[in-house]
Amino acid sequence: TARKIFGVLDKWKVPLDKPWNKLPQATRDVLIHGPSQPPKGRLSKFVKAWRGIGQFVRNRMDRAAYPEEYERYAAYFSYLTCPDCKGARLRPEALAVTIGGKNISEISCWHIDEAIAFFDQVSFSGRQQLISHQPLKQVQDRLRFLKNVGLDYLTLDRGAGTLSGGEAQRIRLATQIGTRLTGVLYVLDEPSIGLHQRDNEKLLATLQGIRDQGNTVIVVEHDEQTIRQADWVVDIGPGAGRLGGEIVVAGIPSKIEKSKASITGKYLRGETSIEAPKRRRKPGEHSLEVRGCRLHNLKEVTLTVPMGLMLGITGVSGSGKSSLIMETLLPIAMNHCYKGSNMECGPHTGVDGLEHIDRAIHVDQSPIGRTPRSNPATYTKVFDPIRDLFATTTDAKMRGYAKGRFSFNVKGGRCEECQGQGQVKMEMNFLPDVYVECESCNGRRYNHETLQVYYREKNIADVLEMTVEEAVEFFDPVPSIKRILQTLADVGLGYIHLGQAATTLSGGEAQRIKLARELAKRNTGRALYILDEPTTGLHFADVHKLLDVLNQLVDTGSTVIVIEHNLDVIKCCDWLIDLGPEGGEAGGEIVVAGPPEKVAKSRKSETGRFLKEALATPVKRPAKKRAPRKSA
Repeated sequence: TARKIFGVLDKWKVPLDKPWNKLPQATRDVLIHGPSQPPKGRLSKFVKAWRGIGQFVRNRMDRAAYPEEYERYAAYFSYLTCPDCKGARLRPEALAVTIGGKNISEISCWHIDEAIAFFDQVSFSGRQQLISHQPLKQVQDRLRFLKNVGLDYLTLDRGAGTLSGGEAQRIRLATQIGTRLTGVLYVLDEPSIGLHQRDNEKLLATLQGIRDQGNTVIVVEHDEQTIRQADWVVDIGPGAGRLGGEIVVAGIPSKIEKSKASITGKYLRGETSIEAPKRRRKPGEHSLEVRGCRLHNLKEVTLTVPMGLMLGITGVSGSGKSSLIMETLLPIAMNHCYKGSNMECGPHTGVDGLEHIDRAIHVDQSPIGRTPRSNPATYTKVFDPIRDLFATTTDAKMRGYAKGRFSFNVKGGRCEECQGQGQVKMEMNFLPDVYVECESCNGRRYNHETLQVYYREKNIADVLEMTVEEAVEFFDPVPSIKRILQTLADVGLGYIHLGQAATTLSGGEAQRIKLARELAKRNTGRALYILDEPTTGLHFADVHKLLDVLNQLVDTGSTVIVIEHNLDVIKCCDWLIDLGPEGGEAGGEIVVAGPPEKVAKSRKSETGRFLKEALATPVKRPAKKRAPRKSA
């Protein structure tokens, strides 16, 4: 394909040493849209059929066999407002129909609160009233369902691709409520994701309403309020990974709270808790400032980030947290730190203080890989020194094996039947692909000859089967390997296997592996870490470990920014920036900024109201057992 493209460039005499913006407009049009007339002369079929890069990429999209391939080509396209309908989506004839003087396109642009107010006051007369009675009631009910699950800040025409996972889940929930079915089993996976404490009570009331209609609701959740209001709780553990997989206790919440075997119970009864730090770090002399941020609902906000602290970005759902941090600050920082980065930034008027950062890292819960080939050993780079170590053994030198022989990604030492994956992918028509263990190597990834090389009576496949805890002890004499493995153990991942497939890791595990990789690097003290709701899918105990890791990063001089609703994380931050006061158009402002104690005192802050209770709640301690009195 590259040779064909060069044939096109040669035909239209496009200089390869000129940047795109220096090319004549006519040349750019030919490359993007194709020639206005077919070229003449003896040319290849590809050059004669050339219809431009746009059509070339569109054809590749149409022939894409997998969603990943489609997304790769779709990234070259962007959406523009239609010049004919001006974004209204409909023809003039459809837009001519109005209700209360408004057409369907105008109503779709409103927030749910505005739509509720409009449909509550709209009136019909005569025959129209008879026809509209039932549809109008359905519209009003469904809008109120959306409001009750905390989505009143969304506009009705909001694109599905712009919704967070929690928002999409709650919209589906509101749809189910509107059907008013009975005898249905509903299963919800963390419905409180992205939900402010103020809206959590609304969500719980909605779930209880579904239950009262005669349905069964199963919620996979870590939120304490949800656990306490459940009718029945099933606690699984006692630990994670190979240390879990059992039902520790099941029953009403008070039974879970009293269980001594349950880690969840320890947190519920206050025996173990996440306490606010006794002393908080104070802002230094350096800060990063982004002025005039106005993306989406932001109202000319000036963001000041004190360096060297753990900062919490708080506020009700839809207040502008992601717009300010993920779509404005993060792209600015990435474009500054990395050559070639050209991320689109939210509109702003100026930036100061970028010289205080040399790395910008976004840590999320996305998988560290999408195939079994990816694993913690390769992602954290600990597999490189391990392969170096095997290449220095006597067995390897006698056989002439170099470092590459112990890689399962290249030919030579790997099993060619599964190409080093240990599993073979079975493509299923109309069903997701299935991975089965390779019959040739029995999941060991390597061929027989490679597995004959041993280091301390273990071959390379045995090492990949080790847990992190086992590997720390095994590689204790090798500091370069132990240092990386120790960071994995420090973040609470001692139970995972070095060669564990990335597809089997949870979001929280993937996130902590990424943090461990960063901790293992040499820190310059000028890194900026940004995490968007890192507590998603994390138990109280996991949140405790996450906070320990984040504090380690800050202690090295880095700056950590966390967008979060979890009060345990918020109260442990050094500095908070609270947005609001509401969601949507009623938000987009910085309500208060400062230490958590200052935010807790703010009467304007919705977060402060709940934070005040969290900071004031005393830690419950188990009573000490008195020794039995000796008899006389």
